[in-house]
Order: sequence, then C-alpha cells, then structure tokens
Amino acid sequence: MAKILCVLYDDPKSGHPKSYARDDIPEIKGYPGGQTAPTPEGLSFNPGELLGSVSGKLGLEKYLADAGHELVVTSDKNGPDSRFVKELADADVVISQPFWPAYLTPERFAMAPKLKLAVTAGIGSDHVDLQSAIDRNVTVCEVTYSNSISVAEHVVMMILALVRNYIPSYKQVIDGGWNIADCVQRAYDVEKMHVGTVAAGRIGWAVLKRMHPFDVHLHYTDRHRLPLEQEKELGLTFHESAEDLVKVCDVVTINCPLHPETENLFNKELISKMKKGAYIVNTARGKICDTQAIADALESGQLAGYAGDVWFPQPAPKDHPWRSMPYHSMTPHTSGSTLSAQARYAAGTREILECWFAGKPIRDEYLIVHDGKLAGAGAHSYSEGDATGGSS
Repeated sequence: MAKILCVLYDDPKSGHPKSYARDDIPEIKGYPGGQTAPTPEGLSFNPGELLGSVSGKLGLEKYLADAGHELVVTSDKNGPDSRFVKELADADVVISQPFWPAYLTPERFAMAPKLKLAVTAGIGSDHVDLQSAIDRNVTVCEVTYSNSISVAEHVVMMILALVRNYIPSYKQVIDGGWNIADCVQRAYDVEKMHVGTVAAGRIGWAVLKRMHPFDVHLHYTDRHRLPLEQEKELGLTFHESAEDLVKVCDVVTINCPLHPETENLFNKELISKMKKGAYIVNTARGKICDTQAIADALESGQLAGYAGDVWFPQPAPKDHPWRSMPYHSMTPHTSGSTLSAQARYAAGTREILECWFAGKPIRDEYLIVHDGKLAGAGAHSYSEGDATGGSS
C-alpha cells in the first residue's frame, strides 16, 4: 500500500457544485504534433466536473481505494504546521497543481524520506526543487500538453483585454456609468502591433497561431529555434535573446519555464529596454518577473499594462504589490484549470499513477526527472538547480 498526499485548492465558497453550466465538454483525443491525450485504463469521474478542488480529489478516490492505497487530500500547504508538512513524513507520492503548488523545497524533501514520486497535475514543475529530486532519485512528472491550449487562450484574452482597455469599460457598466472617454482614453487596436513571445514551445506556439489572424507582426525567442517552415507559416521573426525581442515589441507574452536562467528575467534593466508603453502578459510563472520592477514600471508609464495569472508565492498575500498596481489585468492562477483542462490533467495524473504502480514506463513526454537526472520533457525545458528558493 502506498500513501498518496494530494494538495488541491479549496472548494467554492458555495460548496462543491451539484450541477454545471454545461452538460458536456468537447472530447480532445490528441494535440498538435501528434501527442495523444491521456489514456488511463479507466476514469472515475465525468469530464466537465470540478476535479481540481479538495472535494473533486482529481477523480482519484475510488481508483486508489479499490487498489488498496491511502489518499490524503488537503488544501492546507503553507507553513511548518500545515497538514501537507505533517503528512510528508510517510508519503510515497505527492501530487499538486501549479495553481495551488505544494512547494517541495530542499527542507521539505528532507522531511519526506519515503517520497519516490512527485506529480504535477498540469504543466510546470518549478515548485519542486528539481536538484533535490535529482539528488534523492525522486521521479518528477507533469501532464504535458494537458492544459497548454487552455493557457494560450487565456493569453490571447489578456492581450485583448489590456490593449482594448476592457476592464475599465466593464467597470463602467457595473458601476452604473457611461463615460465613453474614460473607457477609450487608453484603448488601442492590436492590428499591426508587434507581438512577441519569450519561448515558442507548446504554449508559445499556440499563442502565435492564435494571434496571427489579428494581422500583427509576430516575433519569438527560444533556446530551441523553430524549423524554418514554421517560421514561414506565421511570418515569424526570430531573436537571439529576450533583450533583442523586447526592444521591438508592443506586446510581450512570457511562456517559458521557470528555472535559474529565467528567474527575475524581467527586471528593471530589461524592462527599461522595452518600448515605452509596451504591455507584458505573463501566464508562465510569477518569479520570471521582478515583482517591484513591474509595479514601478506601471507607475512610471514605462509599461502601459501588465496581465497574468501567475504570482510568487501562490496564493499571493493580500498586500502583494500586483494587487494594487495600476493598469493591470491580473487573475488568480486560473488559465490552465478550466473544467475542460481538469478532465485532461486528472486523466493524465491517473495514467501516471497506473504506470507507476504497475512498474510500467511512464510516457517520456511526462517525465521531468527520472533515474537521478533531467529526463523527457524536463531535459528539453528545464535546467538543474533551484528556482523556488524563498517559497516559504
């Protein structure tokens, strides 16, 4: 019997839903590039249900109980007296989501001598100290591609919301007003703007494809340059560095993983090299941006707007500067946790567990760390080292 410690976000304030806005969701069987959607041996939930909160339990409860395993689910993850920390000592598997990350720091790895598997239900494993996982031979997995398109859609929505000044216009309606000048004094067209992505992997490429019909100039930078035919398909301009890219872009969207080389990449110096009045959209990781540098740039006018749904730490404290800075369109970390995405990353989590318990190989595209080294998707996207320092 194994003990699975699962950290999920809290249920809705009104309680776990008894009904839903829609009766079904479209079935996704595969992704661009040929990767298939998760293929577990079975499911114990109906796609479209709320699975990412505590009562949803990622749809794992019946499956794990029938197999004789112990499942502990909690949202209490912060601080030395949290239930997460208290349950770590005899946990064999830890599961959490990027939206409510259970930070596995070196100190917490030391508290978990039995830990053998850390699963990210979703995409992004930077909340796990990958170097500690390597040193302790802990396998780290994530459900690659399960919510990439969900995030890409969120990016496009935020670009339009910022440039078109949507939120102040919406507030006019809510507040009973009708001052059109107040709404449009910061509103522009996206057409013919220069839009660039830092990283053109699954999410970055999907953003570029979705922005192409808006008749914009598209740019990207990435440690792995795209094939020439892909660049030609969308008319992309490649830049060797983020510094080169930001100098020419009106909108910059951040879609790279968090690792030591990208931590605080968007600092005061880099932001000062951007076009005055540019916009940043960050759905990657909060720590890729220097918190105070972003707030200061909005106050000074160097940036015209900042949007994103990633913060550091998560959940963000009530006094986080990004809550009160001007011209922002921040959301909680929701971009990759739609009910549609939850069905896929819950199914992928079960697929990983089925393979793990059966001693079968886990898909290479799901592996981040395995056999004491970066592996699979992790070897392509991450660097060894700690990018979660200070999470406590």
